[in-house]
Amino acid sequence: MFATTIASLASVATLLAMTAPVMPAAPLGAPSIEVADWGTLEGKPVHLWTLKNAAGMTMKVSDYGTIVTELWVPDAKGQMTDVVLGRPSLQAYIERTQYFGCTAGRCANRIAKGQFTIDGKACQVTCNNGPNCLHGGAKGFDKRLWDGKAGMVNGDPSITFTYVSAAGEEGFPGICTAKVTYTLTAKNELAVDMQATTDAPTCVNLAHHTYWNLGGQGSGSILDHELTLNADRYTPVDAALITTGEIKDVAGTPLDFRKAKAIGTDFAQLPATKDDPGGYDHNFVVNGAAGAMRTCATVRSPKSGIVMVVSSDQPGIQFYSGNFLDGVPGKGTATYAKNDGLCLETQAFPDSINKQGKPGWPDVVLRPGKTYSHRMVHAFSAKQ
Repeated sequence: MFATTIASLASVATLLAMTAPVMPAAPLGAPSIEVADWGTLEGKPVHLWTLKNAAGMTMKVSDYGTIVTELWVPDAKGQMTDVVLGRPSLQAYIERTQYFGCTAGRCANRIAKGQFTIDGKACQVTCNNGPNCLHGGAKGFDKRLWDGKAGMVNGDPSITFTYVSAAGEEGFPGICTAKVTYTLTAKNELAVDMQATTDAPTCVNLAHHTYWNLGGQGSGSILDHELTLNADRYTPVDAALITTGEIKDVAGTPLDFRKAKAIGTDFAQLPATKDDPGGYDHNFVVNGAAGAMRTCATVRSPKSGIVMVVSSDQPGIQFYSGNFLDGVPGKGTATYAKNDGLCLETQAFPDSINKQGKPGWPDVVLRPGKTYSHRMVHAFSAKQ
């Protein structure tokens, strides 16, 4: 088995060497990038990259769906902890991704009945979530093979994935070229930068969809995690989990995370129904001006002491408490039950394409000559 390591500034290049899986050690050494063959998809090779920063923070990520399969960060005792849920192999991701660690697109979250209109032209996209379209349809960006190129950027390990989505793919109009860049900074940050262009008006709303457990993947429920959301308002949904078009205050509701509280504190106020297992699956309106970087969420595990601060330039953030996890086989010996992971997806509001022109709702129509841009940063630290 051979490995290629980039330890100094270099031009971005595709790495095609092989390496054996390595468990992250203590935080030592220069930043590095390695790549290994990880199987095949429809006869094409799939790769798994390992990026490590100078502090020892380590990420594994695949060109299949841009899936982050592992992310190791130090806990309050200095022990490296894998804080992302995942599947045990490429084939397992293909069989059931659960959207673990992927890029959701061309349009993340739900589109009511898979229908929308742009410039008077009606569009019908794939409905893969009951009567609605979810995360781009039956074969969205999370199930596509991207082109990955890795290298050092200002001394930090970074990888950029590119995917060209054909006109009509899953019903979406226009050829859409998407790029997603992951960078591990020397400050123990995972930066995610997303861009997209098109040759015809289309709907674009990309989201990063990692399931987090800051106590360590496979360590049990996240209901003890302490969460703060920088959001005074949220967007209510109907029984089909489609936004109603309203924007309401969180005050006086179980959605009020303006001050840190354990996720489980008000969980009983969000009970299961016939079609919904209950819990949090809500879009929050982030305070401050969209387009400007600002803190969206802070979450801490009392088990590990790991703290994650999420910043973004997007108008909204979807907080999902892993309600549909139902015994999904995970990495190693882990099995993920309900609430064993949480998602914090910065985004435009769900079903914004059908709320165009409503006060307070973002424009998700991407037009030729324009560039969709989305940046989010996960900053990690630890305290007892």
